[in-house]
Amino acid sequence: MKKRGSIEMSIGTIVVIVLSMSMLILGLVLIRGIFSGATDITEMTSNQLNDQVSKLFGEDKKLSVYPDTNSIEIKAGEKGAFAIRIKNLLKGFESGEKKFSYEIGIADLGNCNIEEERLLRLITTGGSFLPTSVATGGEPIVRKVSLEIPEGFPLCSFSYKIESFYDETQTYATEFMDVSINA
Repeated sequence: MKKRGSIEMSIGTIVVIVLSMSMLILGLVLIRGIFSGATDITEMTSNQLNDQVSKLFGEDKKLSVYPDTNSIEIKAGEKGAFAIRIKNLLKGFESGEKKFSYEIGIADLGNCNIEEERLLRLITTGGSFLPTSVATGGEPIVRKVSLEIPEGFPLCSFSYKIESFYDETQTYATEFMDVSINA
C-alpha cells in the first residue's frame, strides 16, 4: 500500500514540475519578444533616428518630435531621450537655403514645484542647436535630446516647448514634449 501511494505522489510531482517548466519557458519567450521588439531611443544612432522619424512623419511637417505621442516617461535615476526633426518647407521668396536652429524652454510646469532652470538642466545634450543651413526640400536636421533624471528627483510631470527658427530670428514652427518622471 505504501508503494502505491509513493508512486502516485511521484507522478503528481513530475506533472507539476513539467507544467511549471513549460510555463516558465513560455513566459521567458513572451518577455524576450516584448523587449526585443521595442527599440529604446536612447540607444539609437543618428541614422536610425532619422529613418524612424521620416517613416512616422513623411515629408510634409516643418517640425516633428519623436516619439510621436509627444510624451515620454523617465524613471528617477535613469536616462531618456526624444528626437527633433526640422525640414525646410519654405516656399516662394523665402525658399532656398536657410539657416535653421531650435531652442528648448519650459511650456508648462505641470505639477512640478521646481524652478524652470532646474528642469532645463535635466537636458544633457541637444537643448539647443546652432544655426545650420538646409536647402528647401533638402535633408532635414534630426537631433536627439538626451535627459538625465538624478536619483531622488521629485516625481512630477511638465512640458518642454521646442521652438524652431530660420535666419536666426524668424519663428518657423513650435512643438511640445510632455515629460513624466516616475519611480
